[in-house]
Amino acid sequence: MFNNMKIILADDHPLFRQALSITLKSHFSGVEIFGAQTIPELEQHLEHVIDADLLLLDLDIPGAQGFNSLITIRRLYPDLGVVIISGFEDKETIHKAMSFGAAGFIPKSTPVPEMVIAIKEVLNGKLWTPDGEFNSNAPTANVDDKIASLTPKQHKILLMFADGLLNKQIAYELGLSESTIKSHASTIFLKLGVRNRTQAVIVLNELQLNQGAFGQGPNE
Repeated sequence: MFNNMKIILADDHPLFRQALSITLKSHFSGVEIFGAQTIPELEQHLEHVIDADLLLLDLDIPGAQGFNSLITIRRLYPDLGVVIISGFEDKETIHKAMSFGAAGFIPKSTPVPEMVIAIKEVLNGKLWTPDGEFNSNAPTANVDDKIASLTPKQHKILLMFADGLLNKQIAYELGLSESTIKSHASTIFLKLGVRNRTQAVIVLNELQLNQGAFGQGPNE
């Protein structure tokens, strides 16, 4: 399931980055790791690594300004799951990170097996924090109401997400710019109460299971 993934690892401690890279390669077949020690290096990877599956981000790497980097990345790359890897593990920092759109928060003191579990949980569309407070599936209450709140275009984009189309492919199909698709994606995630494309598709699948079919989307 987790084969041939692309993971960006942004951390300025070479030994930790090397150790985590080895761990990831031993647990995920064919994974590609793109290391970054600074925010400028991270920005280059974000721009050039097409369809990255996950970003593991240390908030303290050179060039980062607190949570600003996380907020900016979530705005520019709404489809990319971001897991904070941090030397801090106080509740306030964890809650802030999650409220600003992180899909997970892994303290560096976390045992390696638990780190792997956390990363797999996030890749499965769940949230993960050490205290377990956020560790659940995307919200399922009133799924039909959430889907119904989407505009016809947003609903169409969500269905295209489910078909596995990339933002640039969706943009081409709909005759829109890629930045417009990203903006629609952010709105879709907000309306569905999710944080990324994977969780949005999970919500859509839940509707399919509840109704036995996708049913009719919002009227054009």
